[in-house]
Amino acid sequence: MKYLVFVLLFCSFYSCHYYEKKKLDSNTILMEELKTFNWTQNIIVTQTVSDTIIIELLVSNEGKLQISKIQTNELTKEQIPILDSILVRSLEGLPKLYPAIKRSQQVQTAFQLPIILSVD
Repeated sequence: MKYLVFVLLFCSFYSCHYYEKKKLDSNTILMEELKTFNWTQNIIVTQTVSDTIIIELLVSNEGKLQISKIQTNELTKEQIPILDSILVRSLEGLPKLYPAIKRSQQVQTAFQLPIILSVD
């Protein structure tokens, strides 16, 4: 009987680690998401391109992502004409988005995503 109580106590203390949950910080989540991007997209240009691209995004109250506008420099458009399609494809691979909530209602949200482009 003593052994049974000892075994039960041992199992109960050992099982406490089973229910522990790991907390993830935002940097860990960001690093995991960055691993999913395809960083081997080869872009060939004839001139050096250095630009900050502003993508205006709209998340509807249903959680659907739309690109409102892409602001780029004329040189960037000339050197990389397929840049818009590359950006659209990369945003399609994002995980499911949830709409913003204000006063217990799902609302539409607009925000800007700056992308720094530097191609030699």
